Amino acid sequence: MAMADRQAHTLWEGPLIGGKGDTEFASSGIGRYPVTWAARTESPDGKTSPEELLAAAHATCYAMAFSHFLAQAGNAPERLHVTSTVSLDPKEGGGVVVTRSALEVNGVVQGYDQDGFQQAAEEAEKGCPISNAIRGNLEITVKATLES
Repeated sequence: MAMADRQAHTLWEGPLIGGKGDTEFASSGIGRYPVTWAARTESPDGKTSPEELLAAAHATCYAMAFSHFLAQAGNAPERLHVTSTVSLDPKEGGGVVVTRSALEVNGVVQGYDQDGFQQAAEEAEKGCPISNAIRGNLEITVKATLES
């Protein structure tokens, strides 16, 4: 039995190009968000995409994992600001592929210098469940900046 199950639903209408969809966060009830192919490959124009949703999941999960890692080391963070940039690229032979998630974290944490903070950030990434789910399928990078 799973510790937690979460659901989202997407209703898609029409062909890929010119079609449209609506993604609902069913478990939390936080809302419904429009999706289109153009939002993935051109301009979002107020719509989301699977890549943006993956970026949100990765940034959130990593922030939690890094916070826990730092607290376990005796230096709970005052603040972490995490950005994940998920890239969609053309695929050799046609189509597209998600190639990477670049994590950037700025943090206010006592007890670290810049090099130690970068090292801790890289180590903490190994404990992020979303990182572990996507590792081996796409490149994951971590850039950490310690703020004062």
